[in-house]
Amino acid sequence: MNSAPGQDSSPVIRAVERLLPPHYAHQEQIIGALRDMWATRHFNIERLEELHRSVRVDGRFLALPIEKYPSLVTFQQRNDAWIQVALELGEQVVRQALDRTGLTPRDVDHIFFVTVTGIATPSIDARLMNRLGMRPDMKRTPIFGLGCVAGAAGTARASDYLRAWKGQTALLLAVELCSLTLQREDLSIPNIIASGLFGDGAACVVLQGAERSGAAAGPRVVATRSVLYPDTERIMGWDVVDSGFKVVLSAKVPQLVREFIRRDVDGFLAEHGLTLKDVKHWVAHTGGPKVLQAFEEALELTPDSLAHSWASLREVGNLSSASVLFVLGDMLESGRAQPGDWGVLMAMGPGFCAELVLLRW
Repeated sequence: MNSAPGQDSSPVIRAVERLLPPHYAHQEQIIGALRDMWATRHFNIERLEELHRSVRVDGRFLALPIEKYPSLVTFQQRNDAWIQVALELGEQVVRQALDRTGLTPRDVDHIFFVTVTGIATPSIDARLMNRLGMRPDMKRTPIFGLGCVAGAAGTARASDYLRAWKGQTALLLAVELCSLTLQREDLSIPNIIASGLFGDGAACVVLQGAERSGAAAGPRVVATRSVLYPDTERIMGWDVVDSGFKVVLSAKVPQLVREFIRRDVDGFLAEHGLTLKDVKHWVAHTGGPKVLQAFEEALELTPDSLAHSWASLREVGNLSSASVLFVLGDMLESGRAQPGDWGVLMAMGPGFCAELVLLRW
């Protein structure tokens, strides 16, 4: 695996665009809104503030103005809002990504759509086809339920497709509106942590097969790896209840990262003749402070290795599937990567599982 990137037949990532909704709330403003709501139920408000400040999020962008949320009472009302905003953000971020690469919607051969915060049939990708003027023969793969791991998994699945269809262009679209899933009746610690950690946003990745991309700049997806950890279904996910999606979030997540990620990354790299020391760029999902710390400790990373992940967590919170794509976009725009550099994109999510993507510039 020592061939020059230009000789590599792997798919290339041409662009990563990110988009945040226009409504922003500082963490203290969100704490205040939740304080007013939960204080009437005799909840320990000091504990709420302690948990929210511990996630190290300064503020988040929201699908709707913060004052609109109390009027969303039913699951249908929240999901209807999700469909409307997901279409708006999805259309805009796809157009931006294609503009960046000089492509049009009709150049796209396959779109992969990932989300875990709302449901729609026809799916969001289908509804975008007319809005964007895409070809009627474009292939679609909507994926629901992968949660935080879906940004990495979607990148992997799109690149897997392009290994077979080397002359084609694929999009990965991730839209997550976590604020619309908040369960106001749930005073559990996982729900309170989620109410302080997760934000809203969308990301779009443009990928092309080796025959289509030519000598275009961008990292190539050299290899991918999926790992499912047995008997861990209750570590992370949703319970679907009458009022919508109720979060399942175990405190064991950082422990699982420490226990398994080093083994899995070492094995993945070894298959390509690489070690941790060969990797110059780490793109990690912003799972929260304890998860990022677990990545750093398990992989023996330098303090600045996950700087983009820490910055993204602080500035916008955890955007579920879109998070790792926001970090990837920030890293690409930094200009730090040089031809020949190796990188690893990684995320973990419901299953409980991990997705690893090996990149080379």
